[in-house]
Amino acid sequence: MPAIRMTLAIMLLFIGAMLAVQPGCADAPEAPQPAAAASTTAGPLRDAVASNPLPGFADWWAMGAEFSALMADAIVAEWSALPGNGGDLDVVTAHVAEFLDIVYQRAARPALVEDFAAGRFPGPLQSGEFDALSYGFYRSAFDLIATAPGPAGTPMETARRDFTRRVGSRVFDALATRLALDLPDGLDDAGEFGRLETAIDTITGFLKDQGYFRDHGAFRFDVDVEHQGQRVGQPETEFVARLKDPGVAHALFEMGYPVILPSAVYLFATVGEAQHHSSRTVEELFARVGYTASETHDFDPSGYPADMVVELWEVRAR
Repeated sequence: MPAIRMTLAIMLLFIGAMLAVQPGCADAPEAPQPAAAASTTAGPLRDAVASNPLPGFADWWAMGAEFSALMADAIVAEWSALPGNGGDLDVVTAHVAEFLDIVYQRAARPALVEDFAAGRFPGPLQSGEFDALSYGFYRSAFDLIATAPGPAGTPMETARRDFTRRVGSRVFDALATRLALDLPDGLDDAGEFGRLETAIDTITGFLKDQGYFRDHGAFRFDVDVEHQGQRVGQPETEFVARLKDPGVAHALFEMGYPVILPSAVYLFATVGEAQHHSSRTVEELFARVGYTASETHDFDPSGYPADMVVELWEVRAR
């Protein structure tokens, strides 16, 4: 088949929409080279790639400079602050080299990790490079959290998700300033909802322009999907009313070729958590308006095109 879908377990548990894409027509890649350091993660990563290859990401595209800089700042700051982290980039460098070798059959350019950590970009960061950098820093972070998850009694899964939320909060802060976002104080009427919708559209438009979504990015409040054996139908005009009664409203987050899909799929397959860069950013936006919002984990998006990731969201008052 020209499109290769992920296994059902990963599709339902990861972001509710893990679908593979059409093979690309890339030129012959650079000859693969071994990772910078031996790693026990190579075997599981190879198995994950073999189970769910994503050839549609083989052709790289350039990432925007503003996006690259703000993501470097957010990711590295939260990674550096983790308990037990001495700031040694060697482990991250090994993960990045291993990922580029196994997933893209390419070698890491010199000082790729060091430049990213310092916020230096000699030239446009390429999509596969950002994908690998995201994988490397998050893989290192998730491993650090496994050894020191935080306050006593905090489940490791919660601590890892909290790390992704802290990065998302930093990204949102940067975007709120950069894009001059105008957020409402609540969602009590159509005017406040319109300001929320404009803010989200501004963020998704920026992410598309900067290369995070290669083809398409949209957050929609007009919902008509199947979920848990029932039809979820919600006109956009009813979103605010449903926040009050029955207390939950829905939305759809559509993403065409999100740049980190390969690393997200393979992180989830190997450690059980993924980055969710754009989702955690939008989650933080809702939090600033006074609402709890996140993607469901059991939504089957099989009715959508194979090159699109789709998340079904639930939104509730805090």
